[in-house]
Amino acid sequence: MRVVLQRVSHASVTIEQTVVGQIDKGFLLLVGICDEDTDADLDYLVKKISLLRVFEDEAGKMNLALNQVDGSILSVSQFTLYASTKKGNRPSFTAAGAPDYAEKMYNRFNQKLAATGLTVATGEFGADMQVGLENDGPVTILFDTQESR
Repeated sequence: MRVVLQRVSHASVTIEQTVVGQIDKGFLLLVGICDEDTDADLDYLVKKISLLRVFEDEAGKMNLALNQVDGSILSVSQFTLYASTKKGNRPSFTAAGAPDYAEKMYNRFNQKLAATGLTVATGEFGADMQVGLENDGPVTILFDTQESR
C-alpha cells in the first residue's frame, strides 16, 4: 500500500464539475492499493496517519496531530502510485491492485480512519477526478507498506 500524504490548508475533489469531497486544514491522502495489501497494512497506516505530528505547536515545532488542530482528511484513490516506468515511456500499472480488491480495501481504509474519530471526505473510486489543493508547508510524506516487508 502506498499513500502520499500532503498537509493542506484546503483541498477538494471534483467530478464532472461537481465537488464531491472537500476539507479545510488537514491531510490530502493519495491512496494506492496492491493485491498483497492486508488488513494489517491498513491498520498500520491508519495508526501512523491519525497520530502523525506534523502541525505546529505554539513554539512553531511540528508537534501536533490532526485531531489536535481540528483537521480533516480528504482521501483519494490513486492507482497510478504503482506506475512502473522501467521500460519505455508509457507507464505500466500492472502492480496496482485489481479494481474490485483495491476498491474494497480503499473503502475499508477510509472506514478505519473515520473510526478514529477523524472526519474523512473522499473522492470516488475509479472516477476521473480533479483534485485541487493548497499545500501547507509544504509537508509531503510517502508511506509504503512494502518497504517494511
